[in-house]
Amino acid sequence: MRLVFAGTPDTALPSLDALLASDHEVAAVVTRPDGRAGRGRRVAASPVALRAAEAGIEVLKPAKARDPEFLDRLREIAPDCCPVVAYGALLPREALDVPRHGWVNLHFSLLPAWRGAAPVQRAILHGDDVTGAATFQIEEGLDTGPVYGVLTEPIRPDDTSGALLGRLAAAGAGLLLDTMNGIEAGVLEARPQPAEGVSHAAKLTPEDARVDWASPARHVDRLVRACTPAPGAWTEFRDARLKLGPVRPAPPDAEPLPPGRLRAGKKEVLAGTATHPVVLGEVQPPGKRPMPAADWARGAGITGEDVLR
Repeated sequence: MRLVFAGTPDTALPSLDALLASDHEVAAVVTRPDGRAGRGRRVAASPVALRAAEAGIEVLKPAKARDPEFLDRLREIAPDCCPVVAYGALLPREALDVPRHGWVNLHFSLLPAWRGAAPVQRAILHGDDVTGAATFQIEEGLDTGPVYGVLTEPIRPDDTSGALLGRLAAAGAGLLLDTMNGIEAGVLEARPQPAEGVSHAAKLTPEDARVDWASPARHVDRLVRACTPAPGAWTEFRDARLKLGPVRPAPPDAEPLPPGRLRAGKKEVLAGTATHPVVLGEVQPPGKRPMPAADWARGAGITGEDVLR
């Protein structure tokens, strides 16, 4: 089939690579306009735009998918289908109607669970044991379209959203390619999502990522892992923001600590929660690189009175 691929971040690259290596023709890609990224906040093209340019493929960067110039060019290209992975913008009816097989999205959840922008983060935060990916026909509703195929993936006890998303992106590329093949062959039928089991995955904001030490240890652990690498979990230490990497449960014989209270040893730093203490992993003070919590504690001169807030 003749395809126009829509995607923006690194997460979309495995799928784009799989389609480029297939018998399908990727005639163009659609991605978000260049934006500021990195420490220097320099304007840069998206990972998908860069990969497409390397492959010599036309790159479309509409400010909005309803822009007349973009819609005209899409009609000129005349794709049979438009596969989508993490494009990052809503598609109007005028765009949805262009390809004869529609737009097919690879979404990183087992729909109808976790419809929305942050399905992997929400699954970890919620404490789900299993998640997955699904390909579905895009409608004007939010992730409501009929489903072509699914795959499942266990959530490991130490999974961050970055690690889990990486596995789903790799496995999902095969699912998306199989879906394209099935649509071309006429052997794949999309089925409506069940009405039961709907949940929504709103984007996690920096304020959502602040650790509440009065929460149980399991919630602190899930929150930090869900927010790693983005938006990045954090707390306050001596009135300054301290970024946090994943934590782990303290040994069973660890003495209890009040919520947020620190106890620094030679090799590890414990922080109290509403239940059992947790062991801090890497931390990042303002203006410094991430470092092991024990190194940070020695430099900061942690005392028995210090508290994370």
